Amino acid sequence: MANTSSRTLRLLSLLQTHRHWPGPDLAERLGVSPRTLRRDVDRLRELGYPVEASRGVDGGYQLAAGAALPPLVVDDEEAVALAVGMQAATQGSVAGIEESAVRALTKVVQVMPPRLRRRVDALRAVTVPLEWGARAAPVVDPAVLIGVAQACRDTERLEFSYAAPGREPMARHVEPHRLVPLGRRWYLVAYDLHRHDWRSFRLDRLTAPRTTGARFRTRDLPGADAAAFVRAGLETAQQPARFSVEVLVHAPADRVRERLARWAEIEEVDATSCVLRMTTDSLDWPAMGLGAVGAEFEVRSPPELADLLREWGERFRRAAG
Repeated sequence: MANTSSRTLRLLSLLQTHRHWPGPDLAERLGVSPRTLRRDVDRLRELGYPVEASRGVDGGYQLAAGAALPPLVVDDEEAVALAVGMQAATQGSVAGIEESAVRALTKVVQVMPPRLRRRVDALRAVTVPLEWGARAAPVVDPAVLIGVAQACRDTERLEFSYAAPGREPMARHVEPHRLVPLGRRWYLVAYDLHRHDWRSFRLDRLTAPRTTGARFRTRDLPGADAAAFVRAGLETAQQPARFSVEVLVHAPADRVRERLARWAEIEEVDATSCVLRMTTDSLDWPAMGLGAVGAEFEVRSPPELADLLREWGERFRRAAG
């Protein structure tokens, strides 16, 4: 059975190159007879892999696209590439896929042998991320992100050290609920067992997460969802953001939401205009975001944003000659 299973995995790996394999070549590559090859192909079909077969002189096998995604088989190099790519995606390199990247990264790392994990860590250690804006975004350790994601998935209590602004690090014991990417940061929404209440924790301030082995029954989260809970907490924080931005944008609300909904609240005015509201500690981000929309807009507040745009406009005009 072990030989059969290993051979089936080898067959799947060859077919996943999506090239057409002549039957005799494929049988020779696997060291089996054409009859055994046909049985192995049938076994893959039973598992949900759409293997197409063609007869004749040029007959052979090829893996086709199916209605659902079956399990994939990757080699060592592909596994390392996937892990590194998903780590980059968790830091917001592509908007909207951070949560999916964390789930995929958690699955890959969980089954990755230590030798491949060391290669991923080494590559990450010598890679310098490109930063935009006046201040670099806080970087979350992928090991922390993976550990917390696994605890959320497995409903397992979690202990870690947390350093709130202006305070010494303190030990926390929580029931992790959800991870939320918001703007350029990651937040953990969890029930704090010491304070007997729900809390959100910034992951870049969280160190040494450790699961306790104790499972828990999921509690009802107050509010619509985890993202709404984090936003509400940020709005009522003791140290609010420095600037409250309000801009009238002459573009449909849906168009503006596609680009800026992760950072701002978009309120429709009519079919061709909307109001953007954002709280931020740096005006560089709303300036870049509004420029990326590609529409006319009017700054209502704060005046510092208008001054910044005026300064940028003069600089760009000089650069254009």
